[in-house]
Amino acid sequence: MNKNRLETFSDGVLAIVITIMVLGLRTPDEPTWHGLLAVLPTFLSYLLSFVYVGIYWNNHHHMIHLADRVNGGILWANLHLLFWLSLFPFSTRWMDDSGFRQVPVLVYGINLLCAAVAYFILERLLIRQQGPDGDLAQALGRDWKGKASPLIYVAGLALCFVHPLLGVAAYTVVALIWLVPDRRVEHFLSRPPAPR
Repeated sequence: MNKNRLETFSDGVLAIVITIMVLGLRTPDEPTWHGLLAVLPTFLSYLLSFVYVGIYWNNHHHMIHLADRVNGGILWANLHLLFWLSLFPFSTRWMDDSGFRQVPVLVYGINLLCAAVAYFILERLLIRQQGPDGDLAQALGRDWKGKASPLIYVAGLALCFVHPLLGVAAYTVVALIWLVPDRRVEHFLSRPPAPR
């Protein structure tokens, strides 16, 4: 099957996710710097989730760009990923509204972990379809970021039992790791074609 519909649908869903998140931002109760400072945690939790959606959008775009075609399993795996990403507005808002209490921060971390697992499943299905020597497998290489991220999420979940903000710090570390541009796909696409 053609991959264009999958990519277009995914872009639309992620645009809606961002829209819902920004609509959840609260304005300050008073028109002062103190009022703005009071909603700073809300803005920071939005910023973290926005960065995550941007990371997923960017990496999803690169991954699908290297795919030749998709099948039913890949379509369902993509929907599985979109499901977890669509929960970002809920888990972000709950974490913020609770004042970063333990259970909402745990739920946010579980949401992040489930999205990472769903992305991994989608990636593996695309690689399986192309084979181990396919473009995507070659571009990803050993994928240390993809392997380290779930481990840091699990560490963040454990740290929530010490203090919820330590969990948020671990989730932020993963975002920062991925925020550094990952040029594997661009490098792979820019190299000269191998002789046949």
